[in-house]
Amino acid sequence: MATWVVTGANRGIGLAFARALAGRGESVIGTARRPGFAGELGGTGARVEELDVAKDASVAEFARRLEGVPVDVLIHNAAVGEAGSSIRDLDLDLVLRTLDVNSVGPLRVTRALLPNLRAGRSRKIVGITSGLGSLSENSDGGWYAYRMSKAALNMFVRTLAEELARERFTCVAICPGWVKTAMGGPGARLTPDASVAAMLGVIDRLKPSDTSRFLDRLGQDVPW
Repeated sequence: MATWVVTGANRGIGLAFARALAGRGESVIGTARRPGFAGELGGTGARVEELDVAKDASVAEFARRLEGVPVDVLIHNAAVGEAGSSIRDLDLDLVLRTLDVNSVGPLRVTRALLPNLRAGRSRKIVGITSGLGSLSENSDGGWYAYRMSKAALNMFVRTLAEELARERFTCVAICPGWVKTAMGGPGARLTPDASVAAMLGVIDRLKPSDTSRFLDRLGQDVPW
């Protein structure tokens, strides 16, 4: 039995991760900004922990509560995002908030949990990213804050992979596809459960030689 930490696990893709992992007997630590409103997460059998990835104090307290707990896989799922407006009308506070949660948040959490990850067996760190974060595939613009934040997340994963390669860590970015979530909307092609099932198949097969890759949910490389 491995121990997985999934951030933003109270709904959508994060909740689907918790449900699938708990269902196959893994030890799951799922985080939520407001655990009191994370009843579905608690119902999966996961250990529910409070965490706001955009607040240093919250991340430090989360790490304190996990002190001495080996973590095998860390899934950076917590994220915010919306289409936004044209550059002329863009809300810069929203841009900064999106970058703080989606890009700096994974950095904060990874740094805080490195002792736990070093004590784990698998040493896997996964950033749930988006095709909207691909520079070469951006042919229609829009989504300024979200695109920027996911491109930054990709760079974080790539840089972290290089730093931790000697310690046999596997750090990858995975795009879940267009998923029916609060962010993806009802017109999306995939359910959270279907997306997560595919991603877990990829994550389970990851080896240290896969580190620094940007993958889709089926394990195929995505252009940076």
